[in-house]
Amino acid sequence: MPRIKIAGVQMDVQIGDAKKNLTSMAAWLRETTSAGALITVFPECATTGYCFESLDEAMVHAQASTGDNFEAIQQTCCELNTHVVYGYLEADQDRLYNSAALVGPEGLLGNYRKLHLPFLGVDRFTTPGNQLDVFAVKTLAGRPADLRIGLNICYDCSFPEASRVMMLKGVDLIVLPTNWPPTSGLASEYVPNARALENHLYFISVNRVGTERGFSFIGKSKFCDPSGRDVDFANHHREAIIYGEVDPQRSRNKHLVNIPGAHEVHRTRDRRPEMYGDLVAPVQLSSLE
Repeated sequence: MPRIKIAGVQMDVQIGDAKKNLTSMAAWLRETTSAGALITVFPECATTGYCFESLDEAMVHAQASTGDNFEAIQQTCCELNTHVVYGYLEADQDRLYNSAALVGPEGLLGNYRKLHLPFLGVDRFTTPGNQLDVFAVKTLAGRPADLRIGLNICYDCSFPEASRVMMLKGVDLIVLPTNWPPTSGLASEYVPNARALENHLYFISVNRVGTERGFSFIGKSKFCDPSGRDVDFANHHREAIIYGEVDPQRSRNKHLVNIPGAHEVHRTRDRRPEMYGDLVAPVQLSSLE
């Protein structure tokens, strides 16, 4: 099974200016595809911006999952024969979601709605999602492929259960579009590595840069391999592209043999699910405050 090159675009985003953001994304895509990337990841809310101050204001810029912005991105995917993950604001009737879409020349392959919502920016007004799926990519650049992608968004990575559920569903690569502010510096440096290591899978976090209504964004996008090591790390707050390669066979092998017969671990068989019931049991939150 051949390796699959992935790119992450650490870009600035203009709030409320989808036309400018889409033009910028298309230009970045031409660069990443020229470098051989088969999938390119953009930040959270890449088409819209993040720091909206009311539900009404945000809904003006939200679209259905297959709205005009999606059509523009799919058209570019068709032109360049590539795939994209991007963050956007999704309108579904009277509800607003912070969403991420997986798009290719063949259309919409997956749509994810952010599960865990901080009291920050547009997430103050969005509805939490209720699904945690793994999406299969069967073709890349017109050739057969076998890649399983899971989507999370920003704050989701602080809840290891989400990554673990996707690992148990067979995910090869977890993609995390994000809008990390300065207070998330430690999360950006360590959490992607932890999620990759503990689940033995590939993990890419793609943050934005720039400032928006008084909030600054720190970049620090990174690609981690299943050992938890940095493959590429844009450890700064400037626009940049990161790259990495996914070997699905490596991520699917959860039996790690360091010394045969003397030092072996298995990331799934060594679990003790019977001990984890408290994770899903009702909790009196007042006892934890």
